Amino acid sequence: MSIDKKQVSAIIDAIGGKENIAAATHCVTRLRFALVDEESVNKEALEMIDLVKGSFSTNGQFQVVIGQGTVDKVYKEIVQQTGVGEASKDDVKKASEKNLNPLQRAIKTLADIFIPILPAIVTAGLLMGINNILTGSGIFYDEQSLVQVYPQWADFASIINLIANTSFVFLPGLIGWSAVNRFGGSPLLGIVLGLMLVHPDLLNAWGYGAAEEVPTWNLFGLDVQKVGYQGQVLPVLLASFVLAKIEIFLRKRIPDAFQLLLVAPITLLVTGFVSFIAIGPITFAIGNMITAAVVGIFEVAPILGGLIYGGLYAPLVITGMHHTFLAVDLQLIGSTGGTFLWPMVALSNIAQGTAALAMMFLLKDEKLKSLSFTSAVSAYLGITEPAMFGVNLRYRFAFISAVIGSALAGAFISMQAVKAPSIGVGGLPGFLSIFPENWVSFFIGMGIVLIVPFVLTMILGKMRKNLN
Repeated sequence: MSIDKKQVSAIIDAIGGKENIAAATHCVTRLRFALVDEESVNKEALEMIDLVKGSFSTNGQFQVVIGQGTVDKVYKEIVQQTGVGEASKDDVKKASEKNLNPLQRAIKTLADIFIPILPAIVTAGLLMGINNILTGSGIFYDEQSLVQVYPQWADFASIINLIANTSFVFLPGLIGWSAVNRFGGSPLLGIVLGLMLVHPDLLNAWGYGAAEEVPTWNLFGLDVQKVGYQGQVLPVLLASFVLAKIEIFLRKRIPDAFQLLLVAPITLLVTGFVSFIAIGPITFAIGNMITAAVVGIFEVAPILGGLIYGGLYAPLVITGMHHTFLAVDLQLIGSTGGTFLWPMVALSNIAQGTAALAMMFLLKDEKLKSLSFTSAVSAYLGITEPAMFGVNLRYRFAFISAVIGSALAGAFISMQAVKAPSIGVGGLPGFLSIFPENWVSFFIGMGIVLIVPFVLTMILGKMRKNLN
């Protein structure tokens, strides 16, 4: 399919012209711009262009939703028309950082660390879902699991479970690789650091509370506990920052001829000692305090906690702050064996899709009807940006309807203590990553986000005139 060059020119004009583009790249569905001045964007003109499915600003980037496949062709035409050099996502991120305040920078840093490892975590969640189906009691047979009725499948399920658990068993290794890379160090050293924190010679963190005696090292009279940090997030994050800064410091001061012999060994030794003596114990305690605080809130007032988090998740996506909760999810999974936050995320995705689907019946413009349907399907499969930014936020009552439905569903599943052993794909397939014993409650939550946003959007939409 050829691209209408006039429409591409119109996109360039609507975002303020080529002089307003500091850097540009694209992902699977969206153009990503680091703009000199976002105030120069004419959003009304931009969203009137047929190629454009929506637009929004987040983390200092202005993003234009185009669609899978087409976005690559549009991007190449923009590069040709503007003369802007093709940039990587990292180039655009760096160019857009000047538009961020300190809080946004901190949130962006967490996003830059966790987003690259998300495919491994989501894959683990899907595989755990398959394992749940095979090993969960009462799904196919009363009081028995599938592998109990058919023992020949037991080893098959065991291998799936091993593959699924790998990402969580060695989670510090994944985080170490991504975090050290983000902080400017060598990713390979980050992997070694992360794996060092879960070395089999250390007492497993999951057995720490039940251990009768914790082994220690004696360092010149100082007793240091030989404890691993399986499933922990904060220790490896801070240790990665320290490692990267030490490595950068040494590389600037050690001659090239001696760097291979000195930089990595000194960096790992210093970071390792500091991690086991100070960083690990301190951040382990902080992580447990955070976990206890979050769990405590939902134990004392589960309905209120679910109502707030279920309702606020979609607005958090707009600001980019939702990335910070990925670390909390992983901390909960590592410390308690499951997270009650992620199930609400899956329901929030469905709620946004349902509101967009309702808009398809309300709108008269064929382009917007088509956008509403396709974005609803996308949201039902876990990708909400087209529905949120292309449809629901454009008609605020649709977004509010989705938020209300998500809040009510969040309150219900929190009251029922619905948990997921991992993070999976959001939307309708999300039930696969929920503990099987919580499926009935989760399906009721799904019913809420399929009915409430649709009904509310239809009622509020009927009260308005000239929606298109």
